[in-house]
Amino acid sequence: MFTKEDIAQIEQRGSAVQTVEQQVERFKQGFPWMKIVAPATPERGIQVLDEAAVEAAAKYYDGAKISGKCKFVPASGAASRMFKDLFSGLDALKAGKELADDAPAARFVDQIASFAFYTPELFGTESCKCPEYRKDVLAKTLTDEGLGYGAKPKGVLKFHKYTDGEIRTAFAEHLVEAQNYMRNEDGTANLVVTISPEHQHLFEDAYAEVKEAYEAKYGVKYNITFTFQDKATDTVAVDVENKPFRTETDSLLFRPAGHGALIYNLNKIEEEVVSIKNIDNVANERLLPETATWKKVLLGKALELRDRIYGYLNALDACAEPCSDECKALCDEIEAFLDKTLCVTLPAASDCKARVAALRAKLDRPIRVAGMVKNQGEPGGGPFIIAEKDGSTSLQVLESVQINMSDDHARNALASATHFNPVDIVCCLHNYKGESFDLLKYVDEDAGFISSKSYQGRELKALELPGLWNGAMSNWNTLFVEVPLATFNPVKVVLDLLRPAHQN
Repeated sequence: MFTKEDIAQIEQRGSAVQTVEQQVERFKQGFPWMKIVAPATPERGIQVLDEAAVEAAAKYYDGAKISGKCKFVPASGAASRMFKDLFSGLDALKAGKELADDAPAARFVDQIASFAFYTPELFGTESCKCPEYRKDVLAKTLTDEGLGYGAKPKGVLKFHKYTDGEIRTAFAEHLVEAQNYMRNEDGTANLVVTISPEHQHLFEDAYAEVKEAYEAKYGVKYNITFTFQDKATDTVAVDVENKPFRTETDSLLFRPAGHGALIYNLNKIEEEVVSIKNIDNVANERLLPETATWKKVLLGKALELRDRIYGYLNALDACAEPCSDECKALCDEIEAFLDKTLCVTLPAASDCKARVAALRAKLDRPIRVAGMVKNQGEPGGGPFIIAEKDGSTSLQVLESVQINMSDDHARNALASATHFNPVDIVCCLHNYKGESFDLLKYVDEDAGFISSKSYQGRELKALELPGLWNGAMSNWNTLFVEVPLATFNPVKVVLDLLRPAHQN
């Protein structure tokens, strides 16, 4: 299948021929559909907390013992999708066409002064609806004629302007958030930000602009690590016949394997507790009190879960006779806990020893607590209860491409889902003995994606690794908690910056 040149190319990327062969075979076999039992809802699968429970969870976090905390921010990739409508508008204007007044690009130009990156020096103070003016504003936003935002990462774009004149990037808002709810006892705030290598200087410059001022203002010391998606995790592309795709120079084409590749980055973090939130999900600081409260709630629920699981594992260690009445009672309690709290039901064990081993295996895993918001038509995965290969059930975040829409039960489960995943996750990455889990052992390799793409006008198939909060965390202990929609303020398109959460 591969030539000597192919093998050299594969090995130069840090991969192995066997790995690439397995990827090609995966294209041929496809991925199995997830077997949905039911959507996770407030009736079963999503905890909805009352005021007292919210207060208790936040208080638990404040009093818990944690060896170290870190904020993990996926921030790689350019903001080209964010400006897709603007690029389309600019292309139309260059072709001599006019924009409808309600077109996204026209609305953007009409409200240019409302964006944090507006300056009269660049965009002028006189506006009009004429094509030349619109083309000028779009070009100065997107290209090197001005800001060059069409090729820059979201993290370094100016998102918010404050009444005192301060202007903050999305990355700066994450720094402000981190010092609030992810500060360590020694006054440090640790952040790991995943970026593309070509963008590192932009992030370093953005950090240098605010570091000194923020450390003085908030009394914090930041420890920032910029990390890259390893090229070795890229996957080979194939053509429509599932043969390795060849470029014009007859070399293999590799593509980034999606955010699932970031499990390798997450696995290198030494801190015990990690908070995950996408780079574009930030808001004006006036909303930080509510955001921080609910983040502390998720942290508190994660630590409550950690401590209870640790207690059960220590009790199992002390259980000398698996068939004793005491051990049976403990196993009954653990089974009830797994079923009620985590929606994990287990098939009947063959004997007492096998029962203890099965319960231990389910308990001794990484922990994630994910916030879920009520469905509002936003894009994103959703929470479900699924049937696992071993006969058990579990809570999972599924994307639509993992759901068999030709199956009535699966389609109805999707239609009746009440919540979706905003990527607001807290993880506990150490086991009950204080050791770091090897997260790569808990990935479901059958939970990846195959998508249709193109290269220079030619069709191809691309392979994405199991998503970071989907298949990469499949074999974790999972808890879903409802959080307010006010804590979810993503900027998927540039006009989202006109929403109240991003304005003063």
